[in-house]
Amino acid sequence: MLSFSYRSMAQEHPTDYQIKAAFLEKFAKFVEWPDNAFADTNSPVCIGIFGEDPFHGALETLAARDTVNGRRVQVKQIKALPDLKHCQIVFIPASMKAQEHDILDEVKTQATLTVGDSDDFCRVGGMIQFVIENEHVHFEIKNDVARAAGLKISSKLLMLAKQTTADL
Repeated sequence: MLSFSYRSMAQEHPTDYQIKAAFLEKFAKFVEWPDNAFADTNSPVCIGIFGEDPFHGALETLAARDTVNGRRVQVKQIKALPDLKHCQIVFIPASMKAQEHDILDEVKTQATLTVGDSDDFCRVGGMIQFVIENEHVHFEIKNDVARAAGLKISSKLLMLAKQTTADL
């Protein structure tokens, strides 16, 4: 089951981006990457945040306390497209909508899980899209795009998604 604790966060009621950070950090536990997605067996799972950090350190705090299949989790701020090549997960915030197509094109031949929160992220080729409904954070998954990149998303995560389809 996908679970995480908000108690460690500074506020009684976490912000949408604190919730998204918790989901994003846990997604790695439910994805299987091909062997060539990592430089070696000791390489960390790298979560890249393209552009400004909307999580304001919450993602780094969560990642510092966790491992995925024995790998530590590392968070990187990504400012340029070439820096995406060593990331297993890339988060593209809605504020980077103007560059979204370029970012998705840059990683489409890599085994990189793409996650975003713009309104049409899955329709334009993203894999997981955060959506806010009734003041709650949910996510949708476009599994065919993930499979085409060589990623296997666990059925447990697929079942938690608000919608899992090839026709978003």
